[in-house]
Amino acid sequence: MTEYRKGPVLLRGPNVPDSSTSGRLLGEQDTPDWLHEDPWRVLRIQSEFVEGFGALAELGPAITVFGSARSHVDAHDYAQGVAIGEMLAKRGYATITGGGPGIMEAANKGAHEAGGVSVGLGIELPNEQGVNEYVNLGINFRYFFARKTMFVKYAQGFIALPGGFGTMDELFEALTLVQTRTIQRFPIALVGTAYWGGLIAWLEESMAADGKIAASDLDLVMVTDDPAEAVNHVTTDLAVAVD
Repeated sequence: MTEYRKGPVLLRGPNVPDSSTSGRLLGEQDTPDWLHEDPWRVLRIQSEFVEGFGALAELGPAITVFGSARSHVDAHDYAQGVAIGEMLAKRGYATITGGGPGIMEAANKGAHEAGGVSVGLGIELPNEQGVNEYVNLGINFRYFFARKTMFVKYAQGFIALPGGFGTMDELFEALTLVQTRTIQRFPIALVGTAYWGGLIAWLEESMAADGKIAASDLDLVMVTDDPAEAVNHVTTDLAVAVD
């Protein structure tokens, strides 16, 4: 049976909508009705921040782990995700993910099975609903920007495994926040040199070479094939910090 989660509400069958809350917010308006509707949306957005802040305020130290929802359970990066969640739990860190399948599920699984706090921040999407079974603290969001705030606000660093547009979105948002000194210390580790190598080379050979970023900005992210090295990077004071 088709299921659709709209914030805390579960819809099934004929009640499943054909568009998302974020899509309706950002969609083109044909009539001036939005003048009357958007003020109410503000209250709903406010409620998402209140719920998120309330649920995570006492979380303690945490690391956000990103990666593809499309990775299979027998994939190498899935196993790496499990190992990362387990190591974080053993170091006393909660693991925060987007709550979905693939690498998100893997990191939640490692954290949960190691007795740690396994957080899933779900999002209302047409093709990705709910949170995986290994999440022991879950929140469902309607709006991407409210959810993205929680990823950064309650984490002390990011670990990104191979992923798609969503992973890139979160990665570059974090890099921007650190580069602009909006946040003062936020170590970022990428796991998978073969996967990330082309991107890092482009950043160096095109973006930095053309003066669009400083060469030193590349030091804001480290790349490794070793999950333990990534965990060590984001959980110790040896990580790169912005002065």
